[in-house]
Amino acid sequence: MKRVCVVTGSRAEYGLLRWVMQGLQDSAVCELQTVVTGMHLSPEFGSTWRALVADGFTIDWKVEMLLGSDSAVAVTKSVGLAASGFADAYDRLAPDLVVVLGDRFEILAAASAALIAGIPIAHLHGGEVTEGAYDDAIRHAVTKMAYLHFTAAEPYRNRVIQMGESPDRVWCVGGFGLDGVMKCDRMSRTELEESLGMSLGDASMMVTFHPETASAADPLAQMGELLAALEGRREKLIFTMPNADNEGRALFAMIEDFVARHPDRACAHVSLGQRRYLSALAEVDAVVGNSSSGLIEAPAFEKGTVNIGARQDGRLRASSVVDCDADRIDIAAAIDRVLDPAFRAKVKGQPNPYGDGGASERTVAVIEAWNPTNKPKRFYDLPMESFGQEAEHSGS
Repeated sequence: MKRVCVVTGSRAEYGLLRWVMQGLQDSAVCELQTVVTGMHLSPEFGSTWRALVADGFTIDWKVEMLLGSDSAVAVTKSVGLAASGFADAYDRLAPDLVVVLGDRFEILAAASAALIAGIPIAHLHGGEVTEGAYDDAIRHAVTKMAYLHFTAAEPYRNRVIQMGESPDRVWCVGGFGLDGVMKCDRMSRTELEESLGMSLGDASMMVTFHPETASAADPLAQMGELLAALEGRREKLIFTMPNADNEGRALFAMIEDFVARHPDRACAHVSLGQRRYLSALAEVDAVVGNSSSGLIEAPAFEKGTVNIGARQDGRLRASSVVDCDADRIDIAAAIDRVLDPAFRAKVKGQPNPYGDGGASERTVAVIEAWNPTNKPKRFYDLPMESFGQEAEHSGS
């Protein structure tokens, strides 16, 4: 049995990893190990580790790391605490493979500790670009530490290979969030409204906004513009709280104040959980903010997305995504556009650049067939003619 250790640090990431974990747990050749860290362990962010237990998973190790501040200094210190904790976890669990997804700072710590311990890493959702967050650099750093790669689209697979990873270790499997869309048993509208404590009325929107950690933009000013754009509207609003990024906690109070002033049409939740979140996506009329979910899962529901600011710059987009600046006038205009009946009719049946599901099964099949090896990873150089073509395309 191959011991496969899956690391998860947040509610959103677990939603993407869940069906990979289920496949590994059900596997005849793999033994699933689960390590939780980051926001999962914080009461402030909903103690979402309980969702894993409710779904039937055993937590083998907890790595405490978050400090009571989200300044750059505190986040950096959290990474150090996490690296120390993962060193202990890997030493005790002795996995044959560590599976990580994405680009958050706790994943940088998890991958660094695995690299130094000599444990191969499987990286999910590599090769993507999000220019407005330092997650972008973390994602590429983890790619260089990883041995197996599972990307969400063919351009991302090509980018991982461009970074020197051998093509025979890089698979395009599709977006992992779409597996939840396909598999999750969603709530009825009535059950969802009772759970939210609010009727969705004739029109409603999901709102999620995270700080831009790699730009000079002030997240409080950006959130102020977003809330101003929402102030005089009639739609019901479901806010999901920001991640534990730099200055993320400061946005909590702004959202809570808005909801307190509009209790009849707005609610806020630290964590909806995957079932309630996907049920809400199925029922709302649009998604507003800068979450990757608005670019990956929302198009699967044929819902329009207002993508604000630079956080997701560089990601592939479906035709249902409307980009705008963090300006109240631009945001209001974008919302009007995605709610327009003509726009909504246009995006029906749109292709999703992240595929149509099945990423988890494809990934588990590769891991099951993979044989652990001590063979060193070699840098894969692209053929020289590739550089000539690149220069030609760039006008050099």
